[in-house]
This record gives sequence, C-alpha cells and structure tokens, in this order.
Amino acid sequence: MTTVKIKPLADRVLIEPAAAEEKTAGGIIIPDTAKEKPQKGTVVAVGPGKKDEPMTVKVRDQVLYGKYAGTEITIDGQNYLIMRESDIVAVI
Repeated sequence: MTTVKIKPLADRVLIEPAAAEEKTAGGIIIPDTAKEKPQKGTVVAVGPGKKDEPMTVKVRDQVLYGKYAGTEITIDGQNYLIMRESDIVAVI
C-alpha cells in the first residue's frame, strides 16, 4: 500500500482499487478489453466525517464498493477512486 499526500474532505474516502482478475477460475486468460472493473480495494485516506456522522472505515481497511461508485483519479501515476463512505457496501 502506498502513502498519499491527499486528505479527502467530509465523508469522502480515497481507495486504491484491487488489480483486475487476469484469469478465470478455469484458467482462461482474460483480455484487457473484457476485464471487469474491480469492486474491492484498500482504503488509503479517510476524511474527517460530517459533524453528525463519524467515519466508520479507517486506513488499510479492505472494502467492497458498487461497480460504478466513485470518481477515478490519478496521483503520481497511481490510479485511485474517491467516493463517499456511503458508496462502500462492506468491510472485509
């Protein structure tokens, strides 16, 4: 996991997405054009939360999120997702 010099605001979370699957369970190699977006990742930065809603996730949590959740951003050549905590569906 990398350390970033960005601090999300309010109830936002910065996530480093997991790598997309390269092979199926049967061993078939998946081409880049057919790879699905990962739906899990690692929290790398957490905002302070809202006044009446404290944050429940913390840095280094492994999380699951919706397929189209968040906004993709690139920082120092690394891809991240920034999303509201409410877009996270589970901590694993």
